[in-house]
Amino acid sequence: MADGKERFGERVTIYRRGAKWHASFQHRKRQIRKALGTANLKEARRRAAGIEVKLTAGAWKPAVEAISVREATERYADVLRTGGRAPSTLTKYTRLLAEIADLADGLGIGDVGGLGPSFLDAFRKRRVESGNGPITVYHGDVLLRQLVLFAVRRGLVDDDPLRGVRLPKPKPAPQPCWTRPETEAILAAAPPELRLPLTLLAELGLRFGELAWLRWDDVDFDANAVLIRPKPGWTPKTGDRRAVPMKPALRAMLDGAARPSEWVAPMPPTRRRPGWDRRWSEKRLLDGLKAVLKKLGLPGKLHTFRHAFISHALLSGTPTVVVRRWVGHVDPKVIELYTHVHDAASQDAMRKLGRTDAAAGAAE
Repeated sequence: MADGKERFGERVTIYRRGAKWHASFQHRKRQIRKALGTANLKEARRRAAGIEVKLTAGAWKPAVEAISVREATERYADVLRTGGRAPSTLTKYTRLLAEIADLADGLGIGDVGGLGPSFLDAFRKRRVESGNGPITVYHGDVLLRQLVLFAVRRGLVDDDPLRGVRLPKPKPAPQPCWTRPETEAILAAAPPELRLPLTLLAELGLRFGELAWLRWDDVDFDANAVLIRPKPGWTPKTGDRRAVPMKPALRAMLDGAARPSEWVAPMPPTRRRPGWDRRWSEKRLLDGLKAVLKKLGLPGKLHTFRHAFISHALLSGTPTVVVRRWVGHVDPKVIELYTHVHDAASQDAMRKLGRTDAAAGAAE
């Protein structure tokens, strides 16, 4: 390579301009100069080789438009907003897309063509250093991949800068789970203002959002069921509609509960906010639960109620298809992640198996 230039095949030459590499070649009797969007020589060579292959095959096309990474993220966010996503999901995606744009600006990346493996590594490192766990980091990687694919489909980039990059999904970390007696002890120790929301989580296997958006018109006493369904401003995580039957104790609790608001379990009033019109915030409810768990010496979080509900239902002999219908999971593999076999239940099952073996031996 002389004078910072390097030739690929018969058509493409790459050269450095400032910190970044560019390509120069002839296309339909016109001289084309194209930014390769990278300061890495190896990556520049790979992209130039891709241009050479397309030129030889007659498949190269000039970019329809060149826009910044930030503009691409904003356009993709607009597409997501029209896709019927839950507001909480949109908020998370919008925040992540803004992080991608900020990082691209900081690294001097001009367009989506620069969002290659090196950028992916930098984005992943930044999120790990911010304290995000493996699954959360993986979800950010997937969103970056989706952004790049969106740009490819819209003709906002000549080539896929992440072509061939694999995103292996990390194995989920073991989650805490409570036995049925532990769940009952938590509910008994909860202060009055927490007892109803925590009981709903424990007895119905709800996600937090499903609890927070539960209204009295979702409680169908005639059908003896609580209805989980979309409503203005909110959609269940999987977009599903389902009915979860009520145990007699929960039904009696709801039947006798006060109804100062449209929400079944509103956040209690405070001096600053004296009304009952507020839904629980996840942090406020989690803080209250953590105080109870600390007294009892138990690990866990709000979602642990869902784990415990699924585990208890399955260990009690409820068919998997019924449990899936109650909790709203579509993929059987997903529900397996929530299934825990407690030590006590495991030991009891082995004792029963031992008695069966002994009875069979005596019969022989």
